[in-house]
Amino acid sequence: MAKVDIVIPCYNYGRFLQLCVNSVLSQSISDIRVLIIDDSSSDNSHAVAKSLAAADPRVSFISHGKNIGHIRTYNEGIDWIESDYFLLLSADDLLVPGSLERASDIMDENPDIVMTHGNVVEWYDHIPFPTEINIGDCSWNREDLLRAMCAAGGNRVVTATAIVRTSAQKSIGGYEIDLPHSADMAMWLRFAAEGSIARIHGVQAIYRRHVSNMSAFYYAEQLRDYEQRKAAFDKFFRTSPKLPSNAVELEQQAYRKLAEQAYWTGVKQLLLGRASRGRALLDFATEIAPHLYYFPPLRYLGKILVSIAREAASRRLSRSNES
Repeated sequence: MAKVDIVIPCYNYGRFLQLCVNSVLSQSISDIRVLIIDDSSSDNSHAVAKSLAAADPRVSFISHGKNIGHIRTYNEGIDWIESDYFLLLSADDLLVPGSLERASDIMDENPDIVMTHGNVVEWYDHIPFPTEINIGDCSWNREDLLRAMCAAGGNRVVTATAIVRTSAQKSIGGYEIDLPHSADMAMWLRFAAEGSIARIHGVQAIYRRHVSNMSAFYYAEQLRDYEQRKAAFDKFFRTSPKLPSNAVELEQQAYRKLAEQAYWTGVKQLLLGRASRGRALLDFATEIAPHLYYFPPLRYLGKILVSIAREAASRRLSRSNES
């Protein structure tokens, strides 16, 4: 049976670390190694990691004397890996039973496949932990991930489910230090150019969403999100040594989709009274696609109006509950 290395970067997630590591150690594959990398946390992460390493010989940990950031921490983990397959798992996420075996079986039987990914259950940390999960039939297919990401104008892979072939990871290299908000997206683009991708039609992980990271913070970060997505596409199409023959078509598709999304996000912000954010998003969109000055992508309009109506209803309900 295959060997799998799991790197768990941790920064102030000591309260989640035990559940995360337990979800790995309880997998049906026993030939695994786990490396916890504590990036100079100010909570109890170091103590929890030390305790987990002492309790199981498959677990080891590194503790940074000073914070070096998530990208350098990820790349430190990539330098460490040596098993057949590799997963980078955030300390606040969890694997579901059988996820490592499902992925490794596919790659064992299909040497051309360099990465598998699948679905997640989203767990918002203000609600009870999801104890009953319908994993699904876990069938799979080869996916044209590069085309799918260009058609979507962004990422299509949740990192917690991305189990990769270590030899391919070593060939591709580490995460891009100049893409702090889209380094994962840039990585999957490179894997999609490196070899075949398998999409597993089943739940592979539990992805935690933090309430504190939503709402106003999300709106403030929208422009940066679009800018970082564009930077990931820029980097890939300008530097990848393994571009497909239809790279020009894919690049145009990616920028067109990205511009359309930013355009209507900007319109939405204007309609909600957030003038400066709206104008900045529209400027971004029309810089990529100047034709949007004259021919806006009207098919998005219905979605935007429905979204605004829902937000208005939610605010009215919130005010009603407060009173």
